[in-house]
Amino acid sequence: MPGTVEDVDVPSASDVLRRCRELVRPALVDAVGRLHPWTGEMAAYALGWSDTAGTPEPGGSEGKGVRQALAVLGAEAVGADAACGVPGAVAVELVHTFSLLHDDVMDADALRRRRPAVWKAYGTGPAVLAGDALLARAVTGLAGTPGDHAAAAVRRLCDALNDLVAGQAEDLRFEHRPWDGPGAVGPEEYRSMAEGKTGALLGCALALGAVLGGAPEPTVAALDRAGRHLGLAFQAVDDILGIWGDPATTGKPVHADLHRGKKTHPVLAALAGGSRAARELGTLLASARPTDAAAERVASLVEEAGGRAATRGEARRHLDAARDALRATPLTRTAARELDVLFAGLADRVM
Repeated sequence: MPGTVEDVDVPSASDVLRRCRELVRPALVDAVGRLHPWTGEMAAYALGWSDTAGTPEPGGSEGKGVRQALAVLGAEAVGADAACGVPGAVAVELVHTFSLLHDDVMDADALRRRRPAVWKAYGTGPAVLAGDALLARAVTGLAGTPGDHAAAAVRRLCDALNDLVAGQAEDLRFEHRPWDGPGAVGPEEYRSMAEGKTGALLGCALALGAVLGGAPEPTVAALDRAGRHLGLAFQAVDDILGIWGDPATTGKPVHADLHRGKKTHPVLAALAGGSRAARELGTLLASARPTDAAAERVASLVEEAGGRAATRGEARRHLDAARDALRATPLTRTAARELDVLFAGLADRVM
């Protein structure tokens, strides 16, 4: 039955990601190779392929390739060949990398994947330029996809880009809003921001594979919805890692989100609890952005007030909603099974 998930010969999430990365890698290398040599060098550094001298780094971290895997699986899920999803996979991976380059500048994050961020390694202006080049290449490459679906795919990507920018704008604005009172960030505002900032591109990745595979609009919309729920689960997990993550795993300093005063789900959920820990937490956050010592206390109070547990619950709810959306959609068995495994594997980072 389409959309069902069987327990026979199920690959691991890492196997699924590796297969898709290997399929997409030649086209991704070709796309980066079409950039200006300088922006191409920065892109290769950002992708973990080389160092700042342009020397290949076989052991460099190029990320999991989640978005490119979703595009490939989106094509396979609607009965198309995996190759149909490759142009979408390249486009979303380039857009994701562009967003990371710009995010690191906006957030003043000095590290990305355990080494200097592009703006620290090359300078702020060059990093912004490299991000712009990646975005332009993503749209140009997708527009040049052979067949009848390129225009629809570009429209889908541009819609996601608009959502991504809106989500990032809200995320930045939230930092300047109070923790409580009339101007405080509410749960629905936070979810809307997270869906735009993280969910839109994950939904787009799945939907692009389906669009390029010739799927009908209801199927495309269902896959986009599943990816957006996955993005909300993914953002909840990232929020947990932003406070309690191991820098050796995350590649960022401990308590990075707390030092920036970012409005993240664990903190907002903790403040909403009304407990003694929540009241102390509110007082600490209202005083100033925490020092290292104060950040330890803030993290402890967030956990004591239930913020960490609530965020785990949020991740589980959206993961379940994502998997339900897949199961309610007619998809090929193998791809549906691999998507289910991949979805579960992504949330398992902290569950």
